[in-house]
Amino acid sequence: MSGDVGKKRKILIVEDEALLAMLLEDRLVSEGFLVETAGDGLAGLQAAMDGPHDLVILDVMLPGMDGFGVCEQMRKRGNTTPVLMLTARGDVGDRVAGLKIGADDYLPKPFDVGELLARMEALMRRAAGAVSTEDALVAVSEFGGVVVDRRRKVVTRGGVAVELSFKEFQMLCYLLDRPGRPVSREILLHDVWGYERTPNTRTVDVHMAQLRGKLEENPKEPRWLVTAHGFGYKFELGE
Repeated sequence: MSGDVGKKRKILIVEDEALLAMLLEDRLVSEGFLVETAGDGLAGLQAAMDGPHDLVILDVMLPGMDGFGVCEQMRKRGNTTPVLMLTARGDVGDRVAGLKIGADDYLPKPFDVGELLARMEALMRRAAGAVSTEDALVAVSEFGGVVVDRRRKVVTRGGVAVELSFKEFQMLCYLLDRPGRPVSREILLHDVWGYERTPNTRTVDVHMAQLRGKLEENPKEPRWLVTAHGFGYKFELGE
């Protein structure tokens, strides 16, 4: 029995609404997860860094340090655990802001627990897949002064480290593996984000804008991460 427990995936819930946190914890435990909770941003950040966890469910509105700050600090400190942010505002600006600082997905409140579970599974499945297929990937890719080291999960530009979110890194590698081939937004949402059904979301476009801003010399006229108009994106082959 103890061997089974050791294989359980561990979830960190950072939520200051005690009732919601308790309900989520009870449901996730019933689904077979190990659950840790934190009631404010600072405690959540400490718990995240103490880890490890398979996923962090992170509320935006938190006392002490908001969810944006927690996620940003996690990424700056090298924590690549998938982050699913919860927002009560339903504001697209909040969602874009979360993706910009390294969140992997977001879910507006109120939400259906079934959808939450589906998104959790998608994020964890992709995270596990990235690890399990690592040996099959080209260890290092280079373009335009950018070096992508897959094994170390480090990206540099001009010799300077570039901070990428977990999903930014995954999407970049996905396109690098298909040089010159246009990849649709729907395929990226399915293969990188793990959605079984394509949601109405600008997640792919937001992540691409961030990648270009970090890796392209001129993000408005990208040389490498180019748009396949009316379709999606592709990594352009070098000259």
